[in-house]
Amino acid sequence: MTKDDKERYNANALVRGLEILKLFGEDRPTLSLVEIAKELNVSRTVPYRLLFTLQSLGYLAQDEATKRYSLTPKVLEIGFSYLSSLKLPEIAQPYIESLRDETGASCHLSILDGHEVVYVGSAPVRGISAINVNIGLRLPAHATANGKVQLAYQSKEHLNMVLYGSNLKPYTDRTQTDFLDLQEELEGIRNKGYAITKGELTLGIQSVAAPIFDRSGKVLAAVNVVATENTFHNEFIEKAALPRVLETSAKLSSYMGYPLKN
Repeated sequence: MTKDDKERYNANALVRGLEILKLFGEDRPTLSLVEIAKELNVSRTVPYRLLFTLQSLGYLAQDEATKRYSLTPKVLEIGFSYLSSLKLPEIAQPYIESLRDETGASCHLSILDGHEVVYVGSAPVRGISAINVNIGLRLPAHATANGKVQLAYQSKEHLNMVLYGSNLKPYTDRTQTDFLDLQEELEGIRNKGYAITKGELTLGIQSVAAPIFDRSGKVLAAVNVVATENTFHNEFIEKAALPRVLETSAKLSSYMGYPLKN
């Protein structure tokens, strides 16, 4: 299909509607018509009908007093429909639960979506040492071990498209915010086959992650162990968690058809 054909068949209203839904987030739980129009760089008349439609379908709600819009739980249906179509979270769940039991730390499964990781599986621990996430949570890939290990296996062209010129936001003084330095770090991660972060997203939190591949060698997801620095000993990540994470990722990769190396 040519570029002209794609433009001819493109449903602009659908595109705009999805763009509106993506504007909402943890830092922006509510938005006004003016704010939405500004974000889309259009006049207020453009999103008005789309907002009305999304509200009618049940994906948005409007506060009668403030006139601000917010997402409704119905939007989860879209995400869960996608997750239910994936076999990997269901396959991986007993493996990450076993990994949690072996390490005593929370374990997660995530996929890469642009410059973020999305959590699609979780095996949390209970107690004061617990670091738990909700399914569907998004975190910045450049500041997390599970994000970095998936970025490391992207092509340079894709990596440039996703990260170059983007704002590598600093979350702590340990966050990597220089694009060239991040590229160099990702090359090292690819050579090692795993990523370790300590305090890059949140001070006091450490994590190790390894990739899961499909039969073609494409990275599908990442499995990671995350722990607090004040609860687990200094060598926990390197000595205790890393070998088990690598073992788990190898088993899951094999299950997905990736040939194991002798």
